Amino acid sequence: MLTAESVWNNCLKFVKDNIQIQAYKTWFEPIKPIKLEDAVLNIQVPSKFFYEWLEEHYIKLLKLALTKELGDGARLVYIIKMENTFGNLKPFTEKIPSQYKGNIPSQKVDIPVTNLNTQLRNPFVIPGIKNLKIESQLNANYNFDNFLEGDANRLARSAGLAVSNKPGGTSFNPLLIFGGVGLGKTHLVHAIGVNVKDKFPEKTVLYISAEKFTQQYIDSVKKNSRNDFIHFYQIIDVLIIDDVQFLSGKTGTQDVFFHIFNHLHQNGKQVVLTSDKAPVDMQDIEQRLLSRFKWGLSAELQQPNYETRVSILKNKLFRDGVTISEEIIDYVAKNIKTNVRELEGAIISLIAQSSFNRKEITIELAKSVVDKFVKNTKREVSIDYIQKIVSEYFQMDVSTLQSKTRKRHIVQARQLAMFFAKKYTKASLASIGSQIGHRDHATVLHACKTVDNLSFTDKQFRKYVEDLSKKFTV
Repeated sequence: MLTAESVWNNCLKFVKDNIQIQAYKTWFEPIKPIKLEDAVLNIQVPSKFFYEWLEEHYIKLLKLALTKELGDGARLVYIIKMENTFGNLKPFTEKIPSQYKGNIPSQKVDIPVTNLNTQLRNPFVIPGIKNLKIESQLNANYNFDNFLEGDANRLARSAGLAVSNKPGGTSFNPLLIFGGVGLGKTHLVHAIGVNVKDKFPEKTVLYISAEKFTQQYIDSVKKNSRNDFIHFYQIIDVLIIDDVQFLSGKTGTQDVFFHIFNHLHQNGKQVVLTSDKAPVDMQDIEQRLLSRFKWGLSAELQQPNYETRVSILKNKLFRDGVTISEEIIDYVAKNIKTNVRELEGAIISLIAQSSFNRKEITIELAKSVVDKFVKNTKREVSIDYIQKIVSEYFQMDVSTLQSKTRKRHIVQARQLAMFFAKKYTKASLASIGSQIGHRDHATVLHACKTVDNLSFTDKQFRKYVEDLSKKFTV
């Protein structure tokens, strides 16, 4: 017999497989299943802030998990436990019926899952249907209003605004936004798409990651529908492709994108791209494609300066309806400098800690949260950085590490680089293999198993693993 606990536990297993463990611990472990009636699951969350965060970031995942357990008629009811958490926000005081545990003061939010337009859709469809409506895949929460301007992003933001006001009609075509992790590339291109849709509702806008674009192409080849794939993308007015560096080494996908790009550009359609590096630094991208990336404007997003970081924090707090002292804002801005994602993540963690533990946001709490946050984020390293560290450790060039040679010490160094890339990055096995000597995913998988085995059987090899691990965790 189904119970609230059993249904929720099954949902949690699905959720845990699809998000990072820290996010799971923060946003799902505190939830309590309360009641199950027919296909209606009641869950209790600690605060309104908590509920809004789930709705904004995880509703698609919750929908899929709950529908899997209870069918298409599934409904989700949030029981929001109300507390005056921050000291400056009035609590909600609506009572819920006595059958809920403890008659906790709370607010009910009934979410009919079947009415939510959150289906994870594949935008590739066979063209030719009259009045075809294409899902833009845009996130309306990413807009120009909350993309704050500063010295580090002024050129990219201004160019993005110009493109969105006149798509295909500026010299910024294509517009390529590049920069490191968490600096706002995805936010900015979503803002461009959202602005285009607001100003030109008749235009077809599509946001897609390069990884998904590649998978769609592979599927179209398998199904012998390559021409349908090309025709579909040729009808897009504003095509936004995120993380275009993922096309590295994928000659078939690069070839088809080359033809799509040419068609769109020649017909006055707008192309917007993001990358983690400038075109000149991209590897294994065909020259004819790189030359087209350079036709328009390549704008870099850099690390935000102190003033911009303060503005970002204040804007985030204002949007969440939270007030904290200037001293705390100053402390967070001075201690988290790397990127916007980490900056917002730190303030969210601070608010969450305050909410869950019923603590006032003090400078001591801020120091505790920021210290832990900075310690964790320091472990996020790139594949390029891993190859550099491993090569230096074994006193060889990165080119030697990536080479085709089968010399034992070079093979082991290469396998260690793949092992640490899988451990410390979010990259797929295929992406790791592509960046470390153009290997396939099976080679990476074999490398990881080899490292695990040798760590148990070879004392010297185990020392290699221990020494390198320290370099990635300090």
